[in-house]
Amino acid sequence: MGREFLHVFEEWAEEYDQTVAGFDPEYEEVFRAYDDILTEVANKSIGTVIEFGPGTGNLTIKLIKKGCFVLAIEPSLPMRKIAEGKIKSENVIFIDGDFFQYPTNFKIDTIVSTYAFHHLTDLEKEDAVKQYGALLHSGGKIVFADTMFVDSHALEEMIKEAKGKGFHQLAKDLQTEYYTTIPFLRRIFEENGFDVVIKQYNEFVWIIDAVKL
Repeated sequence: MGREFLHVFEEWAEEYDQTVAGFDPEYEEVFRAYDDILTEVANKSIGTVIEFGPGTGNLTIKLIKKGCFVLAIEPSLPMRKIAEGKIKSENVIFIDGDFFQYPTNFKIDTIVSTYAFHHLTDLEKEDAVKQYGALLHSGGKIVFADTMFVDSHALEEMIKEAKGKGFHQLAKDLQTEYYTTIPFLRRIFEENGFDVVIKQYNEFVWIIDAVKL
């Protein structure tokens, strides 16, 4: 359910905001246009939002400013503490949970996640989208920004490129986590009753904008 990588974020919490700001050369391209990507996800969101993996709260802040009420589902205690220290608002509740453990007693309009869906295996991704499809009403939305690839060959080429640049941590990350392909993601959303638009924002990150039919 993605918690197998939790130790990474426990250790990364204090330096996360520096990494997304582009201070780590290995991940500079991964987080290029980071603020614009978060803004785009927030702009596509409506109403009451479940945010999976808010981390240090950067997207959460944008969602609140847009007028959304946010259920911020974060399994990492250090990350939650940083986010709670940043955000003082009645329009967010921080909750210990994950992609499969979250409150279901709210009427949810949008489900969002940034840089996190790849923690799930493809089978888990499929199960998650099925659950979310059942949770959302017609017109409800899923907006996910994450690293994904046009096909498995493109992933292998990106791993080779990272190794060639000496970006060994990035290469290990690409080989260890469950990065998937756009055709697979499009299929699981469409099979669960969503109209899907997928747009690229840098060499790694695309945004899935899915509307429940």
